Amino acid sequence: MPYKEKENFKLYYSIGEVAELLDVNASLLRFWEKEFEDIKPQKNGRGNRIYTEKDVNHLKMIHHLVKDRGFTLEGAKKKLKQSRTSLQSEYEMIESLKRVKGMLIELKESL
Repeated sequence: MPYKEKENFKLYYSIGEVAELLDVNASLLRFWEKEFEDIKPQKNGRGNRIYTEKDVNHLKMIHHLVKDRGFTLEGAKKKLKQSRTSLQSEYEMIESLKRVKGMLIELKESL
């Protein structure tokens, strides 16, 4: 039974979906939106924020720096400006390793 990663076909995410994905409050996302100029979610006709995949990736990077690595908001801003591409590849590698770890744990439990 090979592991099959869930494919993502959504174009837009609500603030609740992004908050759940990152395991944070929606208010924190609204705060980060004010603090980080790269996060510019569109708003629908009702005024609700709709996040693109690009917005979600930026938020994941910020979450990684602030929550996982312990950066301050100012430190995270500087780090993102200095080395976004290397930081992106580092983050993708960490996420890939987390998925592999999850697969191995799943495999171990099934034995």
